[in-house]
Amino acid sequence: MKRALFPGSFDPLTLGHYDIIKRGVTLFDEVIVAIGVNADKKYMFSLDERKAFIEKAFADEPKIKVVIYKGLTVDFCKEIGAEFILRGLRNPADFEFEKAIAHTNRHLSTIETVFLLTAASTSYISSSIVRDVIRNNGDYTKLVPDSVRVK
Repeated sequence: MKRALFPGSFDPLTLGHYDIIKRGVTLFDEVIVAIGVNADKKYMFSLDERKAFIEKAFADEPKIKVVIYKGLTVDFCKEIGAEFILRGLRNPADFEFEKAIAHTNRHLSTIETVFLLTAASTSYISSSIVRDVIRNNGDYTKLVPDSVRVK
């Protein structure tokens, strides 16, 4: 079984994330969306809310699982038997950042990182932009799946 881990904070899940996950399902037998816990980071949405957003968005897709993890991503991959890390690239800055992480992961393990370019229609969307739109009472619904709603 080809299993890929798609790690992130997903604060919140965006249409860009959604696109990468949907396309990843066509490449892998299973895509595990893994919400990383970072105690030093301040989140807009709770861990439970972020997990629920993703589970609801992919409720009809049996090849997608949603989990929470702590620690190094490569260690978690080994723990769950994932041979691949799936990442989305929006721009050259993302590439440089992700390349450094991928090289480090390859140095620490045998995990391969697979990069997908985001769709042109979602390449401008980031979770930080969505949070800023929400904080300023803008219409964030055009940037996220229907499952993501502020209470």
